[in-house]
Amino acid sequence: MDVRFEGDELKSVLNRLRRAQGQITGVIKMIEEGRDCEDVVTQLAAASRALDRAGFAIIATGLQQCLTDAGNGDGNGETTDEMKARLEKLFLSLA
Repeated sequence: MDVRFEGDELKSVLNRLRRAQGQITGVIKMIEEGRDCEDVVTQLAAASRALDRAGFAIIATGLQQCLTDAGNGDGNGETTDEMKARLEKLFLSLA
């Protein structure tokens, strides 16, 4: 399954990933500087949320495209149950 992002979807996902990248860089720097544990954990939690949101956006877009493709008869030879199982596995990998 190829996920195709267009316009605002692509921009939104990339922004979330860049935000997470910056937050992780910040966490590394904070640890190296010996910053307060609470501040480090707060920043780490923010990075985790940003990654989760990006992952959910990617899966939601993929799910929408799969349903559209399946409705158009373009399921790449996959049954609906196989596609559902694969998407469920992907979704749960973020949980």
